[in-house]
Amino acid sequence: MARVTAERVQETKRELLDAAQRVLLEEGYAGLSTRRIADAAGTQMSQIQYHFGSKEGMILALFEHLNAQLIDRQTKTFENPDLSLSEKWALSCDYLDDDIGSGYVRVLMELTAAGWSNPAIGAAVKNAYAEWRSLIQKLAREMEEKTGSLGPFSVEDIGALVCAAFIGAEAAIV
Repeated sequence: MARVTAERVQETKRELLDAAQRVLLEEGYAGLSTRRIADAAGTQMSQIQYHFGSKEGMILALFEHLNAQLIDRQTKTFENPDLSLSEKWALSCDYLDDDIGSGYVRVLMELTAAGWSNPAIGAAVKNAYAEWRSLIQKLAREMEEKTGSLGPFSVEDIGALVCAAFIGAEAAIV
């Protein structure tokens, strides 16, 4: 009998997540099923249960994976001392185009909608938005320390306003 390696387990999980993302982008959350994902991955439905426990577990893993990549990218940008605030903003706007092209924004919007009726998905989306807001607040705090004032706005206000602007832009574009 063939031995399953840790690398093969990770490869299978990655294939399932890639298939879930493709199906989600093609069919939307309403059209997402474990059967459709297994077919797209070229494997059995039992693999979804084995690796993720359920469709919900897989979708949450997919969202966590995608969001973590983008949070990491944005953190590196914001923490880059060689970039000015305006350069960081310009890169963030460029990243928005990339995120729309990659399908991340569609996944985020689909899961935001699904989160209204699914508490676990809703909590994951809420946590993701909180991570983004925290990054913006950290940058605003840095700016406040340099300039001494953010006008009539607090760091929290800036975080909320910028996040709302990006969410609105994403919704309008998608």
